[in-house]
Amino acid sequence: MIISAQVVKELRDQTGAGMMDCKKALVDSNGDIEKALEFLRKSGIAKAEKKGSREAKEGIVYSYIHHGGRLGVLVELNCETDFVARTDGFKDLAHNLALQIAATNPVAVSQKDVPEDLIVKEKEIYSSQAKESGKPENIIDKIVEGRVQKYFQEICLLEQPFIKDPDKHVGDLITEAVTILGENISVGRYIRFALGESIVTNNGQA
Repeated sequence: MIISAQVVKELRDQTGAGMMDCKKALVDSNGDIEKALEFLRKSGIAKAEKKGSREAKEGIVYSYIHHGGRLGVLVELNCETDFVARTDGFKDLAHNLALQIAATNPVAVSQKDVPEDLIVKEKEIYSSQAKESGKPENIIDKIVEGRVQKYFQEICLLEQPFIKDPDKHVGDLITEAVTILGENISVGRYIRFALGESIVTNNGQA
């Protein structure tokens, strides 16, 4: 099947993927751009998972001060090389992460960074609420687990819906950046300052 250069370019503009990857995706999907997009997305996730085991010791500390100077965020974003750390795509990702942290005030980078005592406390609350509402004992555990997962989406940076596009999670932004930039990328730590509020900080690897 012949795929025109214009269609390949259109797909590349939408995804940021390489020209050869775009052409292969279009060939495999018989020229259907929607199917090609899905193919690239799945392929990108697979590639990102492979890159996730590589060390990310370079990066930047990005600062964001909200208008009026009453709120600020510092976020450490790591990658594998200084070259990628200097790219606009990497800096744009750091900026979006800082905006997310400023807006949502997450407790942790990912689920594994949430303090165990906090999870236990939340489970006790959800279990008590379920029992008080008369839910059968045999489904209370499932209800609690579902509410805990929703809680993670509220407090974990990578689990949160992205403020600029709620159809994506923040973790999806990092996966997309890994696919485009070709390196492992991780959130090292962040700190959020708000005038008159206690400081929220998090150390972790994601």
